[in-house]
Amino acid sequence: MAKESPLKDKVVLVVDDEPDVLETVADELDMCIVHKAKDYDTGLQYLLSYTYDVVILDIMGVNGFELLKTSVERGFPSVMLTAHALTPDALKKSIKLGALSFLPKERMADLREFLEDVCWEPENPLDQVFR
Repeated sequence: MAKESPLKDKVVLVVDDEPDVLETVADELDMCIVHKAKDYDTGLQYLLSYTYDVVILDIMGVNGFELLKTSVERGFPSVMLTAHALTPDALKKSIKLGALSFLPKERMADLREFLEDVCWEPENPLDQVFR
């Protein structure tokens, strides 16, 4: 019998200005409740209005670093998902601002496994924080 994903029924916010990325993330995380925002203002409203198990943010196009600050202040585990801003400086800034990790968009097919490992892996010492 297949083990049930720890992501099942988790509430996820994804903020990206590309509609196809929003749909791909929602498809990859079909076991989750996914809120999608296509711009900074909508993403900020969601962050201030709901509680999330994980937040996935693009950097470019939606002012992802500012959204990351708000997400971390609210205590939401946050992951950066980007293509164009994949640089050492962007990675350092993401981690400094509190992102758990950074996933290139070309690896979106691995998103489910990636989030399971980063946010809910039993050996993760932060595991209790995210449950």
